[in-house]
Amino acid sequence: MSDPESQDEAGRYEGRATVARIYDYLLGGKHNFPADRAAAQRLLHVVPDSADIARSNRNFLARVVRTLAAQGIRQFIDLGSGIPTEGNVHHIAQQVDPTTRVLYVDIDPVAIVASNEILADNPYCRAIEGDFTEPEALLDTLGHGELATIFDLDQPTALLYLSVLSQVPPGEVDDIVTPLRDRLVEGSAIAISHISPVVMDTYGEDLVQTGLNVYRTHAAAEIIMRTAEELLPLFGDFKLMEPGLTRLSEWRPSPDYGDPYADKPWESPMTGGVAVRRSHQ
Repeated sequence: MSDPESQDEAGRYEGRATVARIYDYLLGGKHNFPADRAAAQRLLHVVPDSADIARSNRNFLARVVRTLAAQGIRQFIDLGSGIPTEGNVHHIAQQVDPTTRVLYVDIDPVAIVASNEILADNPYCRAIEGDFTEPEALLDTLGHGELATIFDLDQPTALLYLSVLSQVPPGEVDDIVTPLRDRLVEGSAIAISHISPVVMDTYGEDLVQTGLNVYRTHAAAEIIMRTAEELLPLFGDFKLMEPGLTRLSEWRPSPDYGDPYADKPWESPMTGGVAVRRSHQ
């Protein structure tokens, strides 16, 4: 963050950890502050596999984006994106087609400043400050101004909710996902990954609750776990791609983007799936 405005923005937020920058640290990124590193190190002390969980989610993202890009989708919206460091959506999608459009949306102003610095030379990508829990406001933003000339929701679009819906309180998640999902046209897709209660089978309830408390105390974030049965309705009438809603380690495994839990899938603590809007004919 080299320019004065970026430095001022960073100065306002560097004393406060965020989920996005904790995640960046766990992935080995450099777009984080001492508060984020302290929180991540505390999380790693409590749950040593936290970095593997983050890598599992990132590798799922890569396999999802590559699969959808290969099927012809040329627009991606990454909600709660954090900072698009190496291996993120535009890196993968633009390997298939360099003109693929990617929109990153995050509530953290620091993440947006850093993102747009990374994307400065990429005419097909943007990062905007926005709250994915306010879908109508996002739809309004997409329908007006410069974004309306870049992103066309009347074209097939992939909507990515990767490890972000866990921050949505119970009873609210359907109202958050439905407006954007239902705006997508035929040929579009929605991808979801989410922490599952099975994580307690591996680490025990006490240890997991201690890990969740790190997010609560350091980043003022409540992390909610959901079962596959709770996630399934979020895909609406979209058709799940094979192998359906499953552990991340078991979703279309690839040697290019492997999973830390490939050899022990029963310990894979996250659930994910991708569904496509098909013609009703």
